[in-house]
Amino acid sequence: MPDPLSATERTRHRRLREQGRTGREALFEVLQAGFVCHLGVVVDGDPMVVPTVYGFDADHLYVHGSVASRSLTRGTTVCVTVTHVDGLVLARSVFEHGVNYRSAMIYGVPRVLEGDEKLAALRLLTEHVAPGQWDHARRPNRRELAATTISAIPLDEASVKVREGHPDDADDPHDVWAGILPLTTSWQPPVTDPRAAHHPIPPHILTRPGPPTDPDGQGK
Repeated sequence: MPDPLSATERTRHRRLREQGRTGREALFEVLQAGFVCHLGVVVDGDPMVVPTVYGFDADHLYVHGSVASRSLTRGTTVCVTVTHVDGLVLARSVFEHGVNYRSAMIYGVPRVLEGDEKLAALRLLTEHVAPGQWDHARRPNRRELAATTISAIPLDEASVKVREGHPDDADDPHDVWAGILPLTTSWQPPVTDPRAAHHPIPPHILTRPGPPTDPDGQGK
């Protein structure tokens, strides 16, 4: 059996428990499906929620930011959320309308990484966002690394919820259409920077899931 998710006072499912998921594989599925999270932290007594890209492995979520950013305050517990909207649930009554979604919430104290550990985490984050890009683009230099903060947030305390399926009011006497309006996202054909027009689009970009590229292979 896969390792279960934590069930602390902050992460246990109180409402809509049937939508809760308890296996860590459910957490990894939510994290794998996206690359933008919302990082919530209290700074100087005020809440701050910052969208940022992330990467992850079996034990940590990795987020990055500027060294001047106040959102990665050392030693402060943060709450990270990742949400994917899969569709609108349009019921017979407005009260029963809802959203089909997949979401994860993670609590932890970020640990700021340095040296080789920092570089490895930056590579992992880059490869999660755009697989193959780390070996394609120039690696960060010392100045760029010094200007960047990479933090590791443990995946020890996390909660996952998933809502799927049709409306829950099939017995409502109001006889109107009801159902799901699905929402999907996909990568579009790449658009080449005019200054790089003499280069072909690399294979790791062409094979990114999504519609086929245009016939001339330049995404113009």
